[in-house]
Amino acid sequence: MDSVRSPEWPVAPLGGLAANSASARYGQPVGGPPTVPQPPSAPPPYRPPAASATPTADTRTGPPAAPPIPVKLLIAGGFGVGKTTTVGAISEIAPLTTEAEMTSAGIGVDDPGARSGKTTTTVAMDFGCVTIDRSLKLYLFGTPGQDRFGFMWDDLARGALGALVVVDSSRLDDCYPAIDFFERAGLPFVVGVNTFDGRLTHELGAIRWALAIGDHVPLVQFDARERLSVRDALLVVLDRALDRAVREKGA
Repeated sequence: MDSVRSPEWPVAPLGGLAANSASARYGQPVGGPPTVPQPPSAPPPYRPPAASATPTADTRTGPPAAPPIPVKLLIAGGFGVGKTTTVGAISEIAPLTTEAEMTSAGIGVDDPGARSGKTTTTVAMDFGCVTIDRSLKLYLFGTPGQDRFGFMWDDLARGALGALVVVDSSRLDDCYPAIDFFERAGLPFVVGVNTFDGRLTHELGAIRWALAIGDHVPLVQFDARERLSVRDALLVVLDRALDRAVREKGA
């Protein structure tokens, strides 16, 4: 029987490979051993880079930064003038307060004023702190305003550099004891008139005359509820304390 082949297949030469054979397609010789794939050569061992003689910015370390200088300030004044509110408005931590509910025993003794909705009273002190910059940190101590807690003021004032005397313009007589205390102690202080309901009962000039304070005592208006307003008042206290320190150093 005659063999039949496809006309598209080329005729293989004698002793050669057929063009359509597997060996021709995949390059494997007929009858030869199968090609075994060789594993890839192993990568060279890891060698850490040589240490540079000049340290980089990430590895260069400088001396540790100095801690901020602590400065103690007092927030003083009569009962219900806004001392606790002042500390709470500026403190960068949850302020420490010693508030207790007002009871009937305080009727006729503790008078917060007609414009105040105060229902608690400070029975020891308030405490808060605020960082001015990397070199200065303020520690604020709010004094109790009642006369019966006056014995604590000497201890709270020990080590303080200055004080902010908070005043209610409608009850000026309540701040007289605080002003007298700091004048006797020789501690620099600033009188801050708290603007209840955003207004003052008297002008600042009339308040200065009524309090009988000299021109060397700063008299400022601020809002105990506003952080920036409290900040500005405390900066005046710092400036007053710094001015006194410079004068004493030069003397």
